[in-house]
Amino acid sequence: MTTDREKLETSLGYTFQDPGLLVQALTHRSAGRTHNERLEFLGDAVLDMLIAEKLFMDYPHATEGELSRMRANLVNGEVLADIATGLELGSFIKLGPGERKGGGKRRVSILADAVEALIAAVYLDGDIASTNDVVNRLFASRMSASDIRQRRKDSKTRLQELMQARGLALPSYELVNTTGEAHNQTFTVACQVELLAESRVGKGKSKRTAEQDAADQVLAALESLT
Repeated sequence: MTTDREKLETSLGYTFQDPGLLVQALTHRSAGRTHNERLEFLGDAVLDMLIAEKLFMDYPHATEGELSRMRANLVNGEVLADIATGLELGSFIKLGPGERKGGGKRRVSILADAVEALIAAVYLDGDIASTNDVVNRLFASRMSASDIRQRRKDSKTRLQELMQARGLALPSYELVNTTGEAHNQTFTVACQVELLAESRVGKGKSKRTAEQDAADQVLAALESLT
């Protein structure tokens, strides 16, 4: 466990004084009562602020709209999930049995949430300067002007274009379940395409996020067929 923690800390460029914060940041709510949702909430706000400040300083002539678009291209579920994959977070995240069986270790929403929770954990364990260093390290390869000015296609768009290119029917999405209180709901959506015998299921805190996650699961399944 210590070796695993040190490996992750090396990748982050930060050593935790309170290892419990790191454990909590990597614990999904399906795995226990002490989970990472509150940390995710804080990390989302801290990350938005740090990225906004960096863009503000690096692009003094950009308009408010341009800055907003650049931030959206940097701080979104797919980019955060890519960062999580680079950190191999899937091997560290604690999940309940159901999420493990459902492929939670590679689910976009779970990976993205874990990155935000990690950022909050660094902030609480250290300070804003340490957090800024970690954010800069994680986003360094994504900060070029050409990358952040070009909007990245999301999973639903990529899946739709793939189906169109093959002359097949567009993907269909079905809301199959909604759980939780009104202020903290989880949506479950199934995505079906002609190329797969069974639909793939996605989850998220909004219907749109769940659809994106389901589309990502389909894309991963299709890649495994090639």
